[in-house]
Amino acid sequence: MADINQFTITEAVKKSFRTEEGSRFEFLLRSLIDHVHDFARETNMTHEEWMRMLTFLYDCGKISTPERHEFILLSDVLGLSALVDMINTRGGATEGSNLGPFYLDNAPRKALGADLAGPREGVSVLCHGIVRDSLGHPLPGAIVDTWQADGSGTYPIQEEGQDKYDLRGIFEADEQGRYYYTTVLPKPYTVPYDGPVGELLRAGDRHAWRPAHLHYMIRSPGMRSITTEVFFENTEYVDNDAVFGVRKSLLARIAPYKADKVGDLPLERKPDAMLKFDFILAPGD
Repeated sequence: MADINQFTITEAVKKSFRTEEGSRFEFLLRSLIDHVHDFARETNMTHEEWMRMLTFLYDCGKISTPERHEFILLSDVLGLSALVDMINTRGGATEGSNLGPFYLDNAPRKALGADLAGPREGVSVLCHGIVRDSLGHPLPGAIVDTWQADGSGTYPIQEEGQDKYDLRGIFEADEQGRYYYTTVLPKPYTVPYDGPVGELLRAGDRHAWRPAHLHYMIRSPGMRSITTEVFFENTEYVDNDAVFGVRKSLLARIAPYKADKVGDLPLERKPDAMLKFDFILAPGD
């Protein structure tokens, strides 16, 4: 019988897994076991703390739904999502930023120039730009998948009776790599505060506010896809985002709409304001 104690158990656990030697899975699993065990030893974790941690994770799973992923939210507020984005941003590409807990992978396809706002109140803004590769060449047919909060800072998916696909759209860039559409200018909002992650923020005396932003997922054949956010210069919370998603390179300027500045774009709705942001994709692996 193996003589296992608090200092030898880590190696015993790692050896109990019959993973493929040298595989990525083996590396990740062994590293996870090392860090989790070291954390318990370094903190001298009590039974009560251990059970509270497990209950917290259980509560995250219990509140999660296909429309709300509490574990993503937890990763966001701990800065893990931002760290993984930074690690995986390729040289020359637009920096990645948080996916967030409200992404849906089957948003409706929209024609360029469509309006996402519908009857919602707020500032109507033209969002436009070009999708390019890291050498500056336009990427015709690139897919621009976008979603956002409304003019009060709420995602339709959070509102009972609202169409969860509102304020979402998938666009295909034209032959010049351009994308353009109108929508309502979103407002800052708090991350979901009614679950275990909200309890964690309150316990740590942290605010839950995010600056106003637009979500994007950009992809093109042969290129490495990006998931990112676009924020607005000189607006609230850009300096202290609750989920650490803001990067200087992801700030865009909101300006009054001037048709002569953007050319003759076929738009469903005349906007009040406009912002331009170009996306850059790096070559795929």
